[in-house]
Amino acid sequence: MTSGLNKYVKYALVLLLSVALILFTEQIKHLKNPESGSISWDTIGGLAVLWLFSFIGILISAVMKKVPVKFLQEFPVLGWVSITSLIFCLSSDMFVNAIQAVNFLSITTPILTFAGISVANRLADLRKTSWRVAIVAIFVFTGTYLGSAIVSEIGLAFTR
Repeated sequence: MTSGLNKYVKYALVLLLSVALILFTEQIKHLKNPESGSISWDTIGGLAVLWLFSFIGILISAVMKKVPVKFLQEFPVLGWVSITSLIFCLSSDMFVNAIQAVNFLSITTPILTFAGISVANRLADLRKTSWRVAIVAIFVFTGTYLGSAIVSEIGLAFTR
């Protein structure tokens, strides 16, 4: 029982580390651009709400692993967190207002950091893939960049 509880304490601490990284990013943003606004209690409240949604999603995922329905067992944690957030935000504007105080750009930095760490842990698996994957990736990245540039140019042409 304590090992199961320790697992959830670790999850809670990792989520807390994420919140701390978001606060750090907010503070650096404020130091670089003082007009951007500083960290307020609303920001901390919004991060607490995001932490709560994430932890509830993790708990729901753990409960669903015990359900005999295979689809629910294999449903990703991110999906449960999204569904939890959606339900809570639809039920009360209080949650939406709390989350609005958190800068979106400050959230993306820790997420990209964790994504980079997870990819770095699987470099051996990436080396086993064919070299053709790199060519496909280059075309996908180039196409995405050019597509975004074309859409933005069209948007700018309409605003002139």
